[in-house]
Amino acid sequence: MATADEVREIANGLPRTVQRLVRDRVKFNVGRIVYAALSRDELTLGCGFPKEERDAVIAAEPRKFSMPSDLSAVDTEELRELVTDAWRMCAPKTVVRDYDARRASP
Repeated sequence: MATADEVREIANGLPRTVQRLVRDRVKFNVGRIVYAALSRDELTLGCGFPKEERDAVIAAEPRKFSMPSDLSAVDTEELRELVTDAWRMCAPKTVVRDYDARRASP
């Protein structure tokens, strides 16, 4: 089961991420673009996701994915993938390449 603390740890470890509090909700931005946001009670997470894939993902796993996703249904590795993929959609391509190169190096 994923937690809000894990969301913070993952998101804040991504380059150029800024954590902000907006109307009592924690949001993670790259520049002005929000790529992930916790609900006020920190039990659900909204992540950026390609529009053309949303309906299929939600239909395939409705307990896990909705608008937004329920953290209790997501494990830590899947959470890392969801947050990182959302970050990739809004981070500059050069920053993403540098991040991938660092992770690939031993």
